[in-house]
Amino acid sequence: MKSKKHAYVACPCGGGDLAACCGRYHQPDAPPAPTAQALMRSRYSAYALGLEDYLLATWHASTRPEQLNLAEDAGVVKWIGLEIQRCEAGLDGDEAGLVEFVARYKVGGKAERLHEVSRFVREDGRWYYVAGQVS
Repeated sequence: MKSKKHAYVACPCGGGDLAACCGRYHQPDAPPAPTAQALMRSRYSAYALGLEDYLLATWHASTRPEQLNLAEDAGVVKWIGLEIQRCEAGLDGDEAGLVEFVARYKVGGKAERLHEVSRFVREDGRWYYVAGQVS
């Protein structure tokens, strides 16, 4: 019996194969991202892939919007790259973490960038995005 080969699909965060990188956290029954940085990367990838349910599920209840309306951005916004600039804490045993990043994207063919310092908290063994400061 032949086994199916996994087709390589690049992860939007730049971390290699989607299934082995951020995709492993996107499934409803998947284990949670183990660090604030892993959650940040998986959330970036979720934006790129239009996974609104994942984004809302990983957003802290205290700041979570009711919806994101990502369908409106489909075909308009194209996420093209992520650069992590700094991480503070956000590891196993920490209760909070900070990730500074630059996300590059295009809107109508025009290149844009989002520079943000994001705050994360860990509750019951899961990391959640709380808020970000854009500069």
